[in-house]
Amino acid sequence: MDRPKQYRRFRTLLIANRGEIACRVIRTARAMGLRTVAVYSEADRDAMHVAMADEAILLGPARARDSYLNIARVIEVARESGAEAVHPGYGFLSESAEFAQACADAGLVFVGPTAEMITAMGSKSGSKMLMEKAGVPLVPGYHGEAQDEATLRKAADKIGFPVLVKASAGGGGRGMRIVRSASELAAAIVSAKREAKAAFGDDRMLIEKFVENPRHIEVQIIGDSHGNLLSLFERECTLQRRHQKVIEEAPSPTLDAIKREAVCAAARKAAAAVNYVGAGTIEFVSNGRDVFFIEMNTRLQVEHPVTELITGIDLVEWQLRVAFGEKLPLAQDQIRLNGHAIEARIERPAHRCRLSRGRHGLTALRRHAGQGDCVGADPRRRD
Repeated sequence: MDRPKQYRRFRTLLIANRGEIACRVIRTARAMGLRTVAVYSEADRDAMHVAMADEAILLGPARARDSYLNIARVIEVARESGAEAVHPGYGFLSESAEFAQACADAGLVFVGPTAEMITAMGSKSGSKMLMEKAGVPLVPGYHGEAQDEATLRKAADKIGFPVLVKASAGGGGRGMRIVRSASELAAAIVSAKREAKAAFGDDRMLIEKFVENPRHIEVQIIGDSHGNLLSLFERECTLQRRHQKVIEEAPSPTLDAIKREAVCAAARKAAAAVNYVGAGTIEFVSNGRDVFFIEMNTRLQVEHPVTELITGIDLVEWQLRVAFGEKLPLAQDQIRLNGHAIEARIERPAHRCRLSRGRHGLTALRRHAGQGDCVGADPRRRD
């Protein structure tokens, strides 16, 4: 499908997700005059996003694979509702090339990159090969097709320990092992492959030099179908627990203006390698001097609000305008960094390590009103 047909004006938007991100998309879509359609599983019948949308349609049972991950059913509901476009949110099908293609085949606008772009950047090993050709800096490593133990062992020896064994198709720290000596390598590969196969259905591995005491820097980018590609500064996400981000900070307190421009330029080069269209994030690891490409997330991320707060840009609005086929409204030199923003994720770490919630738990939350209001709570409760 050519780009003029793939990106076009629409009036009705289906949000193929739930919870906070569905509510977030609905708010902006409504402000832009669009009709919104929510989908839900039986477990989410009374959820906030269901109440907010102009129309809500049941997908299926509570299990995600029978509802939010059921591509055929989501497409069926989109047609049933009269939707002309689908926003995938984050998680679930947001980085599924199969889903993006199914939307295109059904004549629906997919609010995001094409299936080809998702495929190109979705594989850690494949994307690293692309970045290598594009001249984007990479952590020294092996990302080849051969996956036998001898090849992986030889690669690790050449790179030098410690190394990081990680799943090519992975994310969220699954299928990832730090290996500090050659004697640990075989067991780490077996363990990582087993975990990757169970989580992603793909046990291909890549091996990288492990960067000690790294900084994790990610750059928000967005491109349109007219060849314009922008970076919207960086987020620092070094503070993590089990490879899961805990604190997101924008801009990074560890970068000066020169380093900031260098990492943003590298992100734009990475996205340009696939002529990227839509919102995405380029992730880097830094050793304090240089930055190295890790991967690209071909979707909006949970932490996108901190970027919105320091730029004053509604990223969901820009996603929708790009999907309309419009040009991005600003040029690179018109994007200004203003202030500082932090996002924190609160969780119960483990069953045996419960966080105290006080005598009665959280019973009320007072929030400010404004563009930056992005607390993940249900505002229908007024007490």
